[in-house]
Amino acid sequence: MAALVAEGMSNRQIASALDLSPRTVDRHIEQILAKLGFRSRARVAAWWVAHHHPSGTIP
Repeated sequence: MAALVAEGMSNRQIASALDLSPRTVDRHIEQILAKLGFRSRARVAAWWVAHHHPSGTIP
């Protein structure tokens, strides 16, 4: 789900793409933020790119 945040998708877009309820996605994003100690989706996106994308940038 962090990858989808890094792509700039909203929670509703993520929910639609994964066939989940928006509230389920909200909870997952909240858990990701808490686990990483971040307060913003932008930090999640930056973290994802730095740790999971080979070039360190979003294509």
